[in-house]
Amino acid sequence: MPPYKEQGVVLRSMKLGEADKIVTIMTQGAGKVRGVAKGIRKTTSRFGARLEPFTHVNLMLYRGRGSLDTITQAEIIAPHRAIRDDLALFAAGETMLEAVDRVAEEHERNVRLVLLLLSGLRALETKPADPAAVAESFMLKLLSVSGFHPSLTACAVCGSTDVQLFSAGLGGAVCVGDAEPGAGHVSTAALAYMATLALADLADVGATVAPEGRTRKEARGLLFGFAEYHLERRMKSIPMLVRTAT
Repeated sequence: MPPYKEQGVVLRSMKLGEADKIVTIMTQGAGKVRGVAKGIRKTTSRFGARLEPFTHVNLMLYRGRGSLDTITQAEIIAPHRAIRDDLALFAAGETMLEAVDRVAEEHERNVRLVLLLLSGLRALETKPADPAAVAESFMLKLLSVSGFHPSLTACAVCGSTDVQLFSAGLGGAVCVGDAEPGAGHVSTAALAYMATLALADLADVGATVAPEGRTRKEARGLLFGFAEYHLERRMKSIPMLVRTAT
């Protein structure tokens, strides 16, 4: 098979054998790609630190017979080093990478998702005062791109604006008449804050003034619970994000 060129963001990597790594990259043209970087863990490796998570890279790959391609070249477009050097930025960025890894399909092109991820990483690179807000806004936008945007201003079932409860299974805010057993009470302030995050520009959201702690905590719990329900798995990065959040 002839080699092919791609660009994308490194999502994660894992060791393979004594010297290699399997690297997962969200690419612009080929969707999520898993490739083997041979010899990357050797001190003489030609890859160096070019395939670290968060890095935006140009790649040359050979398509493999199975699910793994082979990475033969990698050139850095943007290292996003500042994200790796700060715990709060790292926690926010790791939440973004994990969420993208969860929703992206291998070799299924999704340009909107790639552009959203790049926007999120660039926003973190500016070292915003509230990195967690950037991650939370990113999560809401990712849910929208994936077809799971929660209803925040009206009942997800009937459209009534008299909403007092929240149900991940029903799609977000719901009225009393349509609520299912297990739906939790939700405050108007928490829904309003989530709606603000959903519409906010990622480049600006980290500099805005967050609501008082109780509302922020409630909104965060609803958002992450909703995301995990629709992604159908727990997100390992969320506890670290919560610990480092303001």
